[in-house]
Amino acid sequence: MNDSPADEAIARVHREEWARVVAGLARRFGDLDLAEDAAAEAYVAAVERWPRDGVPPNPGAWLTTTATRKAIDRLRRESHRDLKHQAAHMLSDDTPHEPTGPVEDDRLRLVFICCHPALAMEARIALTLRLLGGLTVAEIARAFLVPETTMARRITRAKAKIAAARIPYRVPSTTDIRQRVAGVLAVIYLIFNEGYLATAGDDPVRADLTDEAIRLGRLLRVLLPDDGEVIGLLALMLLADARRTARVSHAGELVTLDEQDRSAWNRNLIDEGHTLVRERIAAVAAGAEPPGRYQLLAAINAVHTDAPSSRDTDWSQIVVLYDRLMRLDPSPIVRLNRAIAVAELDGPAVALADIDRLGDALDGYHAYHAVRADLLRRVGRSAEARTAYGRAIELAGNPAERAYLTRRRDQLVG
Repeated sequence: MNDSPADEAIARVHREEWARVVAGLARRFGDLDLAEDAAAEAYVAAVERWPRDGVPPNPGAWLTTTATRKAIDRLRRESHRDLKHQAAHMLSDDTPHEPTGPVEDDRLRLVFICCHPALAMEARIALTLRLLGGLTVAEIARAFLVPETTMARRITRAKAKIAAARIPYRVPSTTDIRQRVAGVLAVIYLIFNEGYLATAGDDPVRADLTDEAIRLGRLLRVLLPDDGEVIGLLALMLLADARRTARVSHAGELVTLDEQDRSAWNRNLIDEGHTLVRERIAAVAAGAEPPGRYQLLAAINAVHTDAPSSRDTDWSQIVVLYDRLMRLDPSPIVRLNRAIAVAELDGPAVALADIDRLGDALDGYHAYHAVRADLLRRVGRSAEARTAYGRAIELAGNPAERAYLTRRRDQLVG
């Protein structure tokens, strides 16, 4: 059954306008719960009215206006509280009541609020994914490999702490920005990753999220033009997103990097990403701080996208870059990704010995079992590979990835 034009419009506007509506309400009121609830009520109103009355000429403005009225109505119902009454008056007045910061973008300000140092790092990332990215609690929980109830409590506590601390709705001062930028970068990268390979839902790739993450990365670079990690993250996202159209087949199956049609890659994004990587290499050579995590990941992606084919990839350089990354971030996932490169350089048996040591840490991570299955297949241990593919399929939330893993499992002989 096909969706009606109103249903399609509501779905599209939710993707495109959710963060803008929530962030605008948060700026005007200063209450994240109220902003989120009022935005949700506006979307409910759209579901009820648009099929009957038609889609408005400017759906985003309609939702913003409706959500603002919902917020004002709620505040007036609670106007016996002096503070709430003052807030309701503020909402009905469009005059700014305090400076909002040097960047006129509500969503970027919302990122900095959610990344306030009063919050634990995991809470900062989760809250921003919910309010800015519009991800469901279930999607965020999958990204963090934790139960949904745990993530719901984490988000609730984070919003309560922001309210209790009376954190202002503005981009922080230059001094404070440096303290918060690591959390902001982590937030943007997780939003990008959820779009790059969605953990749930019917769409294997969510271009709305990758586009939003890149947009935020560009804005952050305007704010911090000399920050190497800001530049590194933007380059990383551009180089990864350049492969978007080649990553899923017409049949809806994931296409791995070695099998992708490289002529379908977006050369403009690749050229821009390479330019940023070279800019950072020159800066480090001139005495800038050594490259951080995102700069190293961008450099790895630059090597991949520089090769005309998979067999031409400079795997030795990639292993060297992963070795440098390991010194900064010796996490199991970095070790897993390094092992993939080691398999191309030293053979699958060497890589398999490396990742077998990661089983306890990554047993709930589908990519671990997928990589292990491929290595087992390559060394001829088909029965074990079939079991590993089955575990990866069980854990994978992305439909294109499940289709790919299922085909590879079914191709095993013996």
